[in-house]
Amino acid sequence: MQEYRSEVLIVGGGIAGIATALDLLDSGKSIVLLDRDQGEAFGGLARESFGGMFFVDSPVQRRQGFRDSVDLALRDWHSFAEFGPDDVLPKQWAQAYVERCTPDVYHWVRKHGIGFFPVVNWVERGEFRPGNSLPRFHMVWGTGRELADKLIAALRRHLHADKLTLRFGHRVENLLLENGKVCGATGVEEKGAIPFEARAEHVVVATGGLNGNLDKVRQHWHTDWNRPPQVILNGSHRFADGMLHDAVEKIGGNLTHLDKMWNYAAGVHHPRPRKPQHGLSLVPPRSALWLNWRGERIGPQPLVSGFDTRRLVTDVCAQERAYSWQILNRRIALKELAVSGSEFNPSIANKKLFAFLREVLFGNRWLVDDLTSHCQDFVMAASLPELVEKMNALQGDDSVQLSALDHAVRQYDDTIARGTSLMNDEQLRRIGALRQYRGDRARLCKFQRIVDGSALPLIAIREFIVSRKSLGGIQTDLRSRVLTHGGQAIDGLYAVGEAAGFGGGGVHGLRALEGTFLGGCILSGRIAAQAIVGNT
Repeated sequence: MQEYRSEVLIVGGGIAGIATALDLLDSGKSIVLLDRDQGEAFGGLARESFGGMFFVDSPVQRRQGFRDSVDLALRDWHSFAEFGPDDVLPKQWAQAYVERCTPDVYHWVRKHGIGFFPVVNWVERGEFRPGNSLPRFHMVWGTGRELADKLIAALRRHLHADKLTLRFGHRVENLLLENGKVCGATGVEEKGAIPFEARAEHVVVATGGLNGNLDKVRQHWHTDWNRPPQVILNGSHRFADGMLHDAVEKIGGNLTHLDKMWNYAAGVHHPRPRKPQHGLSLVPPRSALWLNWRGERIGPQPLVSGFDTRRLVTDVCAQERAYSWQILNRRIALKELAVSGSEFNPSIANKKLFAFLREVLFGNRWLVDDLTSHCQDFVMAASLPELVEKMNALQGDDSVQLSALDHAVRQYDDTIARGTSLMNDEQLRRIGALRQYRGDRARLCKFQRIVDGSALPLIAIREFIVSRKSLGGIQTDLRSRVLTHGGQAIDGLYAVGEAAGFGGGGVHGLRALEGTFLGGCILSGRIAAQAIVGNT
């Protein structure tokens, strides 16, 4: 059996675990960090992410002329979260985040060399409930891959780097509990099937959520979303399987809000999958028509991204078959089609400014060509009848009705043809509103018809629900200490990042304002480190 000894054991090598380790090294603590993945994947799901981060009254916002405030951000957060009367800790964590995200996260990552786009994105604006009152989604120049690389580099060159032991390919299975105190963990080094025991004075669980385990996703499916869809794609980390959630619960830790999830409605199969049901989360083109499985426009409120991501999932899951179609043409795709994450944004991930500007001005041709050629959920045609034929061939039945799809497209196109003064369509009104903000205008068509001879071919995208993040998790207090069902802190045990529902076992409530995931990982990790140092 392999044995490890240290002052602190961190289980999980994502951004939450890395942030915890960095602050602990500042205090000279000896650390063993165990991660189940291989070394080249160090950084976890954050490495694959787009790298958006939510800040309040940041220098970037101020340079754009926005005057944000903690009070305004907290009001927006509570509106979207719809907290219940028992959500005391999530409310406290929400307040802590909006108060501390700029001083303790923004300036901290800037210190480590992270830069941001000069234009802040405006997402989750709210629909039936108010959301973000102004833009807060700060995009890392270099995506989440840059964030991971910079923080990992800071670990490796740290003054006390000799006090850090990194071990990959280690699957932690159980926590050690002696006399009421957590004192380590046991598991298996997977490559050689060698058992190990790691002992420490403090143990930090930073293993992510459970949304990479589709069985658990179905088990905890929220009642608002009816029954789980037949097809759910996996957009989470392959090792976000909830194993450490079970281990924490086994020793008396409290798990809360596991039915709260941040899933996306526009998932497609990865053209080069690396795990079962590997899904990509598209950034849904706003100028595309969003239709149900029959080819009927979903409504009465049309689906448009950027306002309430959860409502998109809710409305798709309310259909008889919980998948959908988006109908567009090549011109719309070139201007608006995007994929969330670093992998399909190489110009941003590699910090190629001119390549990025070229894509904004002339369209992202390589992405459109890659997806239409290699993703199984894309079909193209020169006419609506041909498109419907290919959609049905892809699905293997005759569910899409030409009459329904033709009616939806003609009604939409005819409205555009009547001109902006007569544009009595909620989707078009939203496009008009979105184009008022320069952060959206550059990537949004100006009232583009679907059937347009100069914009062909037509494109249909079959879209599924894609599992992404857990909003619930291990309940923690404001020091990131794991709590029992009775609200008592378990001595020696902490949980951070997505494992803790990004703080308190569910800091977001029902919905997230986006960009709060990476920030929540960093803040909860730093809070855990402060608690450990102060507790020694």
